[in-house]
Amino acid sequence: MRPRESLAHPFDPNAWYFDLPAIAELRDEGLSFAAPVTVIVGENGAGKSTLVEAIASSWEGGLTAAKDAMWSTGGSGEDTDLGWHLWCGGMRPRPHGGCFLRAESMHQMFAAADGGRARDDDQAFNELSHGQSFLRYIAERPIGVGLWIMDEPEAALSFQSCLALIGAINDLVAEGSQVVMATHSPVLAACPGADIWELTDDGIETPDWGDLDIVRNWRRFLDSPEMFLRHL
Repeated sequence: MRPRESLAHPFDPNAWYFDLPAIAELRDEGLSFAAPVTVIVGENGAGKSTLVEAIASSWEGGLTAAKDAMWSTGGSGEDTDLGWHLWCGGMRPRPHGGCFLRAESMHQMFAAADGGRARDDDQAFNELSHGQSFLRYIAERPIGVGLWIMDEPEAALSFQSCLALIGAINDLVAEGSQVVMATHSPVLAACPGADIWELTDDGIETPDWGDLDIVRNWRRFLDSPEMFLRHL
């Protein structure tokens, strides 16, 4: 993935998102997704959602098929115009499968999937709990093999469901899909074979799982929660 200039959408070098070190690094150097799964972690405000939304927007904008709810980046428009200034290189012909899974557009996506399902004894996606519908949607894969982008999926999932999601991601990879996931979950960050990117004040780093702040902080908290709670 690398920046591109667009006459229709002129590039603003003073855009606020370039104050984020990770986005500035993308502008200056581009990004390469080498592994089938890329996990993006970092503190709130580090740019995780900004980055994954821009990837989704750029990929959607390059599809030749009609856009639909499966690639909606928000319904009323993107949070930023960053995706317009990115070019995604990859497989040719470009796969149309996959989707952008995030809370803001999830019900819209599930409703679109339910509309194409034959009525049977199964509950509709939107009749299930958030976590159940999320996992079933991935398990059934109504939009097939392609690029799957997930923004903080742990918001819908229990510990056991996070483990189930890792299993579903492994299945996606085995079928030939690419997964890019932003998360605060140390469980999801442990996805086997994943490249881990940590967004920091210095840009994008690639530490081992055990060296991640989210892993070290959760370990310390679980070992001694009172050390943290007494300061609240």
